Amino acid sequence: MPVSARPKSRPPSRPRSRIQQKNRDSILDAALEVFSLHGFRGATLDQIAEGAGLSKPNLLYYFPSKEAVHTALLTGLLDTWLDPLRAMDPDGDPVREILAYVRRKLDLARDYPRESRLFAGEILQGAPRMRAVIEGDLKTLVDSKALVLIRWMDEERIARVDPVHLIFSIWALTQHYADFDVQVRAVLGEGHDPFVEAGGFLETLFSRLLRV
Repeated sequence: MPVSARPKSRPPSRPRSRIQQKNRDSILDAALEVFSLHGFRGATLDQIAEGAGLSKPNLLYYFPSKEAVHTALLTGLLDTWLDPLRAMDPDGDPVREILAYVRRKLDLARDYPRESRLFAGEILQGAPRMRAVIEGDLKTLVDSKALVLIRWMDEERIARVDPVHLIFSIWALTQHYADFDVQVRAVLGEGHDPFVEAGGFLETLFSRLLRV
């Protein structure tokens, strides 16, 4: 799990020891694998503890419940998922900034497929543990970047399209390659790199879409 995706929690009264941090990281890494394979409902603390190489009581020392482990993963993951959109520079060249965002999202899908499936699974279940964050931080960020896109359209620097649906389409067309990796590779067949080919295709697609 990437360092940037580690959950941000209230600072403990004393710094964690090296072994405590190692165990916590092992739990989160194991949980990521279990949740991405089995979903929240199918995952168990026993599976996570086994994957982490710890006893279940030891796991419960760090996280009091399955929900706590899942929430910790999702909280850190959302920060990682939003970073590429935060990096879109309002003062940059519009087409370059949007294409760079597409590339960053595709890179995330390539490098963190388990994290992508974990987030997709939470959304498919109705986001019971993340709705407040989605309706808060995520919506606020999307709304602010939509205003940037509208300004670029008003300045006739990119074609006029719905700004929020433009962002949605970037999410859909990049995360697809993580969430449906098996299908993509099966259809393409051997000798293809889905992410290299997708990168070229998406750059062409969005360049033409945004052309004034």
